[in-house]
Amino acid sequence: MLPENPLAGDRPAGLSRTIPRQSRLALATRGAFVVASSAAYLLPAAAGAAVLRPLRGRAAAARFFYRRLVRHLQRLGPAPVKFGQIMGTRRDLLPPLLCDELGRLHDRVRPMSGRQVRRALREAYGPDLGRHFTEVEATARASGSIAGVYRAVRPDGREVALKLQRPGIRRRMALDLALIHGAAALAEKLPPGRGVPLAELTGFVCAAVLGQLDFTGERVNLAELRRNFAESDNVWIPATLPELCRPNCLAMEFIPDLVARPVAEIDPARRPRLAARTVGAVYQMLFLDGFVHCDLHPGNVYFKGPRVVVLDAGFSIRLDPTVRRQFADFFLGLALGRGRQCGEVVVDSAVRVAPDADVEGFIGRVAELVRRNTGVPAKEFQLTRFGTELFTLQRDFGLYAASEFVFPLLSLLVIEGTVRDLDPDIDFQAAARPMLLRAAAETAHLAPQRRAG
Repeated sequence: MLPENPLAGDRPAGLSRTIPRQSRLALATRGAFVVASSAAYLLPAAAGAAVLRPLRGRAAAARFFYRRLVRHLQRLGPAPVKFGQIMGTRRDLLPPLLCDELGRLHDRVRPMSGRQVRRALREAYGPDLGRHFTEVEATARASGSIAGVYRAVRPDGREVALKLQRPGIRRRMALDLALIHGAAALAEKLPPGRGVPLAELTGFVCAAVLGQLDFTGERVNLAELRRNFAESDNVWIPATLPELCRPNCLAMEFIPDLVARPVAEIDPARRPRLAARTVGAVYQMLFLDGFVHCDLHPGNVYFKGPRVVVLDAGFSIRLDPTVRRQFADFFLGLALGRGRQCGEVVVDSAVRVAPDADVEGFIGRVAELVRRNTGVPAKEFQLTRFGTELFTLQRDFGLYAASEFVFPLLSLLVIEGTVRDLDPDIDFQAAARPMLLRAAAETAHLAPQRRAG
């Protein structure tokens, strides 16, 4: 029997949202539909993959099935889509081919209809809409599964960006997230999932997805990021307009001509500087501020003149000081070729270690991985490849990293492709050293504490 609130009392570290209580009837009805539609769509896909495997190989068969799984997530609605987007970054737990397909969920989605936009504006501002704005564009400047961004004009002529939540989305997403977490908690008790921290992971992801519905929380996140980068001329976090914000509408300063441009359209002389500033911004969040934007896919990072523009801070995490120290220790060990230190940090940060895990063997393999990546030319060192190997080792040795440790780390991995396009020769390790040394000094009093297995 499904609980009324699968996330009650289960708040992931770094996040504080819980799913609103759902009725048993609503959970059962939605659950029955999800199971039936999934069986009808995915069983034929599995049969097709089984036929394809002897003809074209295991990888082709897996990609065939995963592609159809992702299409089905899109059919199920925004909550499964957002869940899939975030889960697609967990290469330590999911097959790389599946992560590749889940990465496609970041593509632009269909914007709201004119009727939906009018309803969202009416729900946000009621009869005061005309007093606040003389114009709201009907065409979305950006569109996602949860909200769309529209340009508006205030009576004094100032332009505003309105992030409008899709009408009616909150209840449906809460219902689906409750189902996802309940299913994961059940799967953790079954033999295939036994020992894997599925409930911890899905609880964290569900809270992260729910947080993207909390526009009040996102306004607070944007304000904190803006304060953290107040002294920087390199990073632009849009200012929020609290007097115009509503529970379903986030009002911000409008940044004109903010469009995604191919790297080829950016002046070649500016590209290395923009790459360094992007990496520097992520390092500052990870190592110095301890407050990290964890959703830095290309749709949330833009370049305007000499500055890096960062948007959509709904999925942001405040790091525990000990976790921040672990990040600094890990990257400093990587930069200095101290592989054993890196392995020990990963063990210390694990949320669960299998009873039969060969911890010393794991540390030795991490040390070897670091050795192979120390002193190599900057162009040859790839964070994503390094991270994938590290995650594979964790999976093989039965060490499961805490979500609070992994997701901020993935913010750096997600941005690597964009940075490499700007500057293929950027040295990620050298760029980190100054901040790492400063972070290590600031957190020297925090001695690592090894978790029990």
